[in-house]
Amino acid sequence: MISIIIPFHNEEKNLPILYKELLKVLESEQFEIIFVDDGSTDRSPFHVTRITSKDTNSKLISYPKRLGKGQALAAGFKETKGDIIAFMDADLQDNPEDLNNFIKKMNQGYDLINGWRKKRKDKIDKTLPSKILNKFLTKFLFSTELHDINCGFKMMRRQVLEEIPLYGDNYRFIPILAEKKGFRVGEIEVDHRSRIHGESKYNIVRIFFGFIDALNTYFIYRFSERPLHFFSIIGGLFFTVGFITAGYLSFQRIFYGVLLYRRPALLFAILLIIVGLQIIMTGIVAELVVYLHNKRK
Repeated sequence: MISIIIPFHNEEKNLPILYKELLKVLESEQFEIIFVDDGSTDRSPFHVTRITSKDTNSKLISYPKRLGKGQALAAGFKETKGDIIAFMDADLQDNPEDLNNFIKKMNQGYDLINGWRKKRKDKIDKTLPSKILNKFLTKFLFSTELHDINCGFKMMRRQVLEEIPLYGDNYRFIPILAEKKGFRVGEIEVDHRSRIHGESKYNIVRIFFGFIDALNTYFIYRFSERPLHFFSIIGGLFFTVGFITAGYLSFQRIFYGVLLYRRPALLFAILLIIVGLQIIMTGIVAELVVYLHNKRK
């Protein structure tokens, strides 16, 4: 069975059209469609309720307020029954006909297939953040060959999401996390269409949050099992600079008689040493938490 999760927020004109297009593509497949209403304020839930009342393969999950796409996808996954999970946006920019290409690629032994919007039909306030995130940040941090990790059109085996928990905005980096965990990850070009109805929910502010999410993802896949390595690097740097500065000032005081009470650098050196030790101790505590968690498992 293929489970398609479609989170939406104020997409009343797009949802009925998307549903009809999906039925045409999936008529020969065993499928279910999980619609997740992320706090819509228009008539979107009404249209989906009409669909689910007639179609037993469809289900609606509703939130009274907007919690974010990541939360919506996580809620949808909990309700799925299929062995294959697909993510789609509700704005009609993802072409349901591409699902056949996803399925063919999955049948070649892949665990996750990521969409690549090679010819994007968006304005610069959406394409610019994605280009920055894809071409610079993810290439530098993760050394991945994927071209478009921000693409919301994905298909994966159930095991992938069972090993990679969905939370916050980490859904953007599922292909990278899956790749680092040893899953076989592939990519296909998708037909990206222009938005006709409704308004985009994203803007150039995503550059900042995308940068933060990328750093968070990098930390998780690189240091989640050995946090002391991360904190030791930072804490050791602070401690070393402080120790060298304090040593230099002590040398001046002992051999040249330089009075230190007039030297703000002394307080700065002591501060660096204390901060460095605190950061290292944080790493030790984090290491203990990881140890106890693994022991409990």
